[in-house]
Amino acid sequence: MDEKLLRAMVAAGAIKKIRIIGHGARFHIEASTPNGAVTAETRRGKVRSWVTLDAAARWVRSLGIGCAQVSLAHWQPGQRELLG
Repeated sequence: MDEKLLRAMVAAGAIKKIRIIGHGARFHIEASTPNGAVTAETRRGKVRSWVTLDAAARWVRSLGIGCAQVSLAHWQPGQRELLG
């Protein structure tokens, strides 16, 4: 789900919970909606990700969300990314 649609859903009160998930060396956002969980995507449909936790948190805050759950179970800060 892209940023524009996420913002509209937040404004409508359809987003129940936001999770910032660490996976590898990056973070991505997952939003809980009445129809299930959706992942934040770019306009091209790829998973939107951030290198730092604070950048991901700032983005969540810019959506108008003041509370988020953080999952660091699969976060590996020293992991190098594969270039492809």
